[in-house]
Amino acid sequence: MNSLNRRGLFYALEQDEKRKKGSEPKVILTSFLAVLIPSAILLTLPVFSVTGLSFTDALFTATSAISVTGLGVVDTGEHFTLSGKILLMFLMQVGGLGQMTLSAVLLYMFGVRLSLKQQALAKEALGQDRKINLRKLVKKIIIFALVAEFIGFVLLCFRWIPEMGWTTGSFYALFHAISAFNNAGFALFSDSMMSFVDDPLVIFTLAGLFIFGGLGFTVVGDLSSNWRKGFKHLHLHTKIMLTATPTLLLVGTVLFWLLERSNPATMEGLSIQGQWLAAFFQSASARTAGFNSVDLSQYTQPALLVMIVLMLIGAGSTSTGGGIKVSTFAVAFVATWTFLRQKKHVVMFKRTVTWQVVTKSLAIIVVSGALLTTAMFLLMLTEKAAFDRVMFEVISAFATVGLTAGLTANLSEPGKYIMIVVMVIGRIGPLTLAYMLARPEPSLLKYPEDTVLTG
Repeated sequence: MNSLNRRGLFYALEQDEKRKKGSEPKVILTSFLAVLIPSAILLTLPVFSVTGLSFTDALFTATSAISVTGLGVVDTGEHFTLSGKILLMFLMQVGGLGQMTLSAVLLYMFGVRLSLKQQALAKEALGQDRKINLRKLVKKIIIFALVAEFIGFVLLCFRWIPEMGWTTGSFYALFHAISAFNNAGFALFSDSMMSFVDDPLVIFTLAGLFIFGGLGFTVVGDLSSNWRKGFKHLHLHTKIMLTATPTLLLVGTVLFWLLERSNPATMEGLSIQGQWLAAFFQSASARTAGFNSVDLSQYTQPALLVMIVLMLIGAGSTSTGGGIKVSTFAVAFVATWTFLRQKKHVVMFKRTVTWQVVTKSLAIIVVSGALLTTAMFLLMLTEKAAFDRVMFEVISAFATVGLTAGLTANLSEPGKYIMIVVMVIGRIGPLTLAYMLARPEPSLLKYPEDTVLTG
């Protein structure tokens, strides 16, 4: 009897281990869908939209909001009622904060208790010490987000209240502050920010929110704790972000100005100040923000390519932005340079990057490339559009950017569902991959090494 009991006990433990395996990605996906599906159903109701939405369009809009992408098949400002716009703000906030904390915020909001393993993984992914209380960490992140959004809200109020009145002006300021900080890209103006292309207050306020939201809480937390000690005392991730972010912004700004300043359909008619503001804004917005101050459908081919590269790189890890992430790109670039120089170790800022991190970065890039290729192939089967437009739109959806070259508004029914899946994967995929790669299973078995001819 005892032996049977023991066997039963051992068997139960084995089953439990199998059941738990891969549970984290399921929790993430379930929490995402738990918000997405009810929100899509709500958006079909007359109280949320002026003329009503089909379920497909409602699902597309809800996915775009909670994945903080910003792609829209309808005009946000004209089509949605006040209730609909408030619902979109809620979804953008939940989506942005949920990604920022590796779904911890989202899970806590719905009363889902995290296991100790899940908490450890979340803390590791956020670059935090395991002794830190995750609930307190989540609260700090929410406070930081709300403070940043409030500052943006106040600054935008100075611009729009005198023009629109207290009620409308303050609502527009709040909506765009939330949308900008969460890198969502939803705008209540039909032309996004094209009307404010030469307005420094609007441009710099929104760009500041993009950048702070895209840096990630880890960077901001590290800066707030160690800025007095100097740059060398910061974490390696923070150093990478503080170096790469301004570099990408500068390179993007200069390239956009050089490529588009003579384009009569975009920047040629602007003043020198307006041209530089437009170039800077698009460089910042390409990092998954999704606003545009010039007509992107009129961009030249080289400028579109620059935009595509910036969108794919995206924002920082543990941020409101998407893409493959700046740190992933930086590690892969330095690792490649290290290999070409025939060095043994990947070194950044006098710190050695582990091969596990290098492998993880390369895995994210390869998986992302495979997903993008598949999505582009399927979209070219369903849509009658040029390859460059398809590529731009798919990468914009995958990197949760929300910029459009004009294809999204004319998508067919199958094309909309393809883009919905791309947006979900773009938001959930890298997150899930991070969970899966965070704890590789140890193996005692090692096969003999052999050579493979490459290159």
